[in-house]
Amino acid sequence: MNNTIHIKNMVCPRCLSAVSQILVGLNIDYKAVKLGEVELVSMLNEFEKESLQKKLQNAGFSLIDDRKSQLIEQMKNLVIEKIHYSNEKTELKWADIVTGELNLDYKYLSSLFSSVESITFEQYIINQKIERVKELIVYDELTLSEIAFQLHYSSVAYLSNQFKKVTGMTPTQFKKSVDKNRKSLDEI
Repeated sequence: MNNTIHIKNMVCPRCLSAVSQILVGLNIDYKAVKLGEVELVSMLNEFEKESLQKKLQNAGFSLIDDRKSQLIEQMKNLVIEKIHYSNEKTELKWADIVTGELNLDYKYLSSLFSSVESITFEQYIINQKIERVKELIVYDELTLSEIAFQLHYSSVAYLSNQFKKVTGMTPTQFKKSVDKNRKSLDEI
């Protein structure tokens, strides 16, 4: 018996905390809360499920019931976890990572993702990587070379070209635009 429920829009550590608090507030016992899913101690009855759905929606989440949506959400959460929250160095390709994690054919998963999300899985990965690059540029703690290395780009030039293709500006232009729009604490 599978006691796992899938939750849409659960993409960050704060989301894990929010969902945990909702479960505790509803007295729903759980074993683990991970990005996009919760492993419950026991199956939910209809009343619990409806109550949980309402609380989740109030917090910007929702239960995912159909298998295809669950797979897509799992793919998204896997990408977010690996790009935004993991420092492990891996030489695996995304196709191998997704196939290994979900135990399904990559062509099927990629096609499913594209048909529902209106972008390819590869473009979704690129978009997430560029968002992470933006975040790291704003933090201003790493050089562009270090960012490229951390996000497994083959070179700074490749990162810069991809960044410009997605955002319309170079990383340097982005950094200058962010710096211009930021105010020091004494100016606020």
